[in-house]
Amino acid sequence: MAEANCFKDILLCYEAASCQALNFGKSAITFSKNTKPDVITSLRNCVDVSRNIGSGTYLGLPSMVGRNKKSIFNYIKDKIWRKCQSWSARSLSRTGTEVLIKSVAKAIPSYCMGAFLLPSPLCEELERMANSFYWGSKKNGSRGINWLRWDKLTYHKSSGGLGFRNMEAFNLSMLGKQGWKLIKDPISLLTRILKAKYFPRRGFLEAGIGYSPSYTWRSIWSSQNLVKLDLRWKIGDGSLIRVWSDLWIRSLPFSKLSTPPSPNMDNFLVQDLMNNDLVS
Repeated sequence: MAEANCFKDILLCYEAASCQALNFGKSAITFSKNTKPDVITSLRNCVDVSRNIGSGTYLGLPSMVGRNKKSIFNYIKDKIWRKCQSWSARSLSRTGTEVLIKSVAKAIPSYCMGAFLLPSPLCEELERMANSFYWGSKKNGSRGINWLRWDKLTYHKSSGGLGFRNMEAFNLSMLGKQGWKLIKDPISLLTRILKAKYFPRRGFLEAGIGYSPSYTWRSIWSSQNLVKLDLRWKIGDGSLIRVWSDLWIRSLPFSKLSTPPSPNMDNFLVQDLMNNDLVS
């Protein structure tokens, strides 16, 4: 109860500072299964929130993500399916179909992909749906012939494909942008919250998945290897670059030294290799 009262005081302080009042009637709260009923009742009365967080969406994203990820994100599939059904009644050229898929069908999940890693089966279903729509169906209602697999259509046009997005790869790239923000903007509120909980003593690139992580953090963390893939240090004064463990030498195959470090030089910095007397 003391923590609940403190939390409510913080909200009231926010209202006084920002002149933005919270609508507790539209607010919702959730509790773990281990919380006792009398404690739940006391906390609800303290913060004046009676609604439970359900399976709906908030700002276009799921409010709660449970174990069955595919069912949580099925609303994306339903939305794309309705779009495809409305387009099927029109006489579209192959080029028009391509434009619709790229500009609308593939853009619908982009917002959600920036925060969550969609399940692989769902991505495959979305791609099959787009593939069937692209090749169309016959007038008698039977399914048309898919003359080329979807993975071939995702190739660049210069390589014989049509440049459609690979859903899983695009999802990881969107999450990689979030991971990059954690590196480039360490003072942002999001970075400070995630860092305090999941990697307080290290950076994003060295962070582990942690114990009982949220699905948002698990999704962003999954892009860690992608961010590392082509990441290189910009030398500058070399005060933050470790000679043996960091990627900083562009002329080498893996951009790092392959030789073992000398004794007592594991944390040797690039700055230590520079002759400051020669710097003008």
